[in-house]
Amino acid sequence: MSSRPARPGVTEHPLGASLYHYARLMRLDRPIGIWLLLWPMLWALWIAGEGRPQAAVFSIMVIGVVVMRSAGCVINDWADRDLDPHVERTRERPLAAGQVSPQEALVLFAALSLVAVALVLQLNRLTQLLAVGGALLTVVYPFMKRFISAPQLVLGAAFGWAVPMAFAAETGAVPRLAWLLWLTVVIWALIYDTMYAMADRADDLRVGVKSTAILFGSADVFIVSLLMIILVLGLALAGQLAGLGPWYYGALLVASLLLFKERRLIAGREPGACFAAFLHSHWVGAVVFAGIVLDFTFRPLQAIP
Repeated sequence: MSSRPARPGVTEHPLGASLYHYARLMRLDRPIGIWLLLWPMLWALWIAGEGRPQAAVFSIMVIGVVVMRSAGCVINDWADRDLDPHVERTRERPLAAGQVSPQEALVLFAALSLVAVALVLQLNRLTQLLAVGGALLTVVYPFMKRFISAPQLVLGAAFGWAVPMAFAAETGAVPRLAWLLWLTVVIWALIYDTMYAMADRADDLRVGVKSTAILFGSADVFIVSLLMIILVLGLALAGQLAGLGPWYYGALLVASLLLFKERRLIAGREPGACFAAFLHSHWVGAVVFAGIVLDFTFRPLQAIP
């Protein structure tokens, strides 16, 4: 354990300190990743359930999002334990700061994985098979930044994987609409994680980590802007395939305005502003979900023949 003093309000008892550091390792103090995983899953679940998803499936999927995001953070920090101490924004993470050992992190990851397995075993066979793919993406992603120039594509695939899982859990099938939503989430992840990487670009270049912010170079803002347009078009097409109406498209207009705000934030490429744009991005998902809920809640009743 580190010799640095405990933070205010944190017990100095070894067990209490360990639990606190484990919670930080799982990023429970920074729920932005939970929201970015949760909103697409809820889009899919509400559409698949036609506005009334099964309570059991809803509960399992929501808990699963929290567990898998936590597991993803743990394995990510374990993979980056030799890099994070050299990056200003990540040097205080528990592994980087020596507050949690690599062995403890692996045990915590294994425990979270077992919880995830217990959850998915409550769902149907197709969802269980899809969960294997999601687990592989979770484990593989942290290492991709060393090998490919656009690791954000793998992140997007992982963050969007709850979409086909939600359709499978609710309906027992994964229709074309589910894969369109998944691709749309991949685009969304490219947007917000590129903004995230723009905040870390100088450090990433120094330590040799790859990212789309580095790949895009001086065209980063232009490419992110194009991706935002593609995202809106993808969400509009998904709404059409799902038979959604005015409430959804009104929400999509609001989401477009939020994306425009993020584009303005990153225009100057100032790291703090780019990170603020990333933190703001989950509101886009929240607004889209609100539009889906409102559309199913207030859509006109079908005429009785």
